[in-house]
Amino acid sequence: MGKNSSGMSFFQSLFSSLFSGNDPEALKKRQLKGIAKNLSHSGTKFYRAGSDQVLSAFGKFFYDVYKIISPAQLLFQSQQNPNYYKNLAVDYSLTESQKQQIENLTEESIMTLSKNMPFGELKTKINQELENFVSEFDADKINAIDGLYTKLLAFKAFCLYDFYFMLKKFDSTLREGEFNRTPKLDPIEGAYIADDLKDFTAILYSLPLDEDWNDLMAMFKAAKGVEPVKPGHWNKIVQKLRQYRDSRVFDMMIQLITKDPDYFTDVNAKQEHVVESYIESTKTQAANTIRKLESEQKNSKIDSLLVQIFNTSAVVILKNYTEAASEAFEKRNLGKYEYAKPLNYLKAFLLEYVKRDVREYADLVLIRGKWTVGQLSTDMSNYYHQMLEASDEITNFDDKLAEEAEIGSKIKTLLPRAERDREANNIIKTTLKDTNSLAKEYIVNTTKAMIGFAKILKTVIEDYQKPKGEIVMNWKELDRFAEHPINQLSVEVYKKMYLFVQLIQGILQ
Repeated sequence: MGKNSSGMSFFQSLFSSLFSGNDPEALKKRQLKGIAKNLSHSGTKFYRAGSDQVLSAFGKFFYDVYKIISPAQLLFQSQQNPNYYKNLAVDYSLTESQKQQIENLTEESIMTLSKNMPFGELKTKINQELENFVSEFDADKINAIDGLYTKLLAFKAFCLYDFYFMLKKFDSTLREGEFNRTPKLDPIEGAYIADDLKDFTAILYSLPLDEDWNDLMAMFKAAKGVEPVKPGHWNKIVQKLRQYRDSRVFDMMIQLITKDPDYFTDVNAKQEHVVESYIESTKTQAANTIRKLESEQKNSKIDSLLVQIFNTSAVVILKNYTEAASEAFEKRNLGKYEYAKPLNYLKAFLLEYVKRDVREYADLVLIRGKWTVGQLSTDMSNYYHQMLEASDEITNFDDKLAEEAEIGSKIKTLLPRAERDREANNIIKTTLKDTNSLAKEYIVNTTKAMIGFAKILKTVIEDYQKPKGEIVMNWKELDRFAEHPINQLSVEVYKKMYLFVQLIQGILQ
């Protein structure tokens, strides 16, 4: 008798392969046979192992579930915004006081309240409403809401499973959402639905089937006026699903269909957390509304000051350092002329008021006035000349930004390359940063000089109104030289400077 390479005879090798427990294929067959036996004892008639067929009873189970959850499926399909469901779970769980507070924190409510309440009081009230709202979310409440939302997502995933796609494999004449006739559900090859069954089982195992579902149905009824699924029907489905899950009927079917006895559905249940993001969203919405109001008030105040000073809110006097010229940089995310508005306002004020009304006052009082306190006149004169010099410096600064000038020419050359050339990009950004820094310096230093001038002017105005001047001794003599009444001129200059300082401070804050 011949022997193989291991020294075993043909019959010895044959018997070994048939009866040895170490043969993988034999082991696999025994395992699958045991799985088929267990499945047959499960009480279901979903699968026939001998022919590898999924039976009509399986299709009927899916059809019955599909029919019951169909309204919920339509509900979820019509509303796909994930934030809707987050808000649904939290809103349902709010106390009556929290519902009132959340209503008070809407943009519409805050805007309405702002019309009859000082802004400072409004901010305090909104912050208190937020504090009260958040304080009612203790650990138990947060866990309950997060649990409800987790259950909602699992229910949604189950209802949105494509039951129709699977059922159409049993009955090709079946129409989606049609339940007025009994479908003819024929047995089909198991391999035909293997992947569909895997997907369904993964969703099934994510369902918290051991929990109470009454709160979820009550939530839908409170929001929609009706449950998406009748609670009694859903509870019967849950009972069946729990039975199939515990006996792992669908896992056994997949093992037999795919001939993989080691297959099992592994799902890690994920606990969702929705309350924290809801609270942050509420805070952010309220804060954004407050900022919007603050910005509107600031812009309104700025526009009002501009009209009082210049009789218009549109003031553009520079040729190059403007918001319009800044657009080319902003489009390429390079930066912008950050102080275009205030620098234009400053230049306009220096031209229209400092070089006219302030000069008239200075020529009269500083030059012709007989001062008893020399330091005051010296300081006032220095502040005045700082303002005059600033006007010329701002003009030179603006001229350098022209396309044919030093800085403007460099920017014009580099700008087309900025998007693809990092060095050109960095040079423009640095140039803009330096330019903005210089613009701010002009604004801050000139405004300081204006404040210094106005403080002394206030003292001099008070001196003029005394029976006899103590700072300027010759007021009566100066009156004879004045083209306009000195008191009227000085009060007007002081008023305009005061308004302009308010304007600049409001913008820079």
